[in-house]
Amino acid sequence: MIRFIHKYSSICHFILASFPLLTALAVIFCIFGNEAAATAWFKAHAQANPDYKFIAKIITDFGNIVFYPVYLWFLITGIRQRKKSRLRFALVYLTVQIIVSVITVRFLKIAIGRPRPGEGTFFEPYSTRGAYNSLPSGHTCEIYGASLPLVLRYKTLLLTLFLGLFAATVALSRIYLTWHHPSDVFFGWMLGSVAGFAIHLFSKEN
Repeated sequence: MIRFIHKYSSICHFILASFPLLTALAVIFCIFGNEAAATAWFKAHAQANPDYKFIAKIITDFGNIVFYPVYLWFLITGIRQRKKSRLRFALVYLTVQIIVSVITVRFLKIAIGRPRPGEGTFFEPYSTRGAYNSLPSGHTCEIYGASLPLVLRYKTLLLTLFLGLFAATVALSRIYLTWHHPSDVFFGWMLGSVAGFAIHLFSKEN
């Protein structure tokens, strides 16, 4: 019974952390109907509002970096204080993120060859050109791979809400800057969720 409650709690926090992004993506599709129309609107809005574009650029450039010192702290304190749970958490995070957010994402980007917004309509599978490496969103995958393990580790409402909103903001900045289609971000979220749960499960003590 305790295990069931614990598992249910993890799922609830995962849903809550994912809710901001999934809701925003649903609203985008409901309003615009298709990705081309959404891209055109965001592009025009960013051009007409350079301050918003500047803020979005900062968010997209530094959002993921924010988590690096957090996991470095787990690594250093785990070594210095000989806390195996923290050390394991940091090492599993590093390993899974390399496998999923770096290797897997990069392979899929090249293999699928989807053009970025404004680069055309035809896919170029196995293209190494950045203009055709749109799917999935690597930033989105990485941000959820970093935030979800913390959500699932601590399971506190305020932290879950904060990290969910922060991760969604980073992911949506990719759409606002028209560097990714909304569906790129959605599939990035899916991969990042897999990474997040993998880090949580493999870092747990038996």
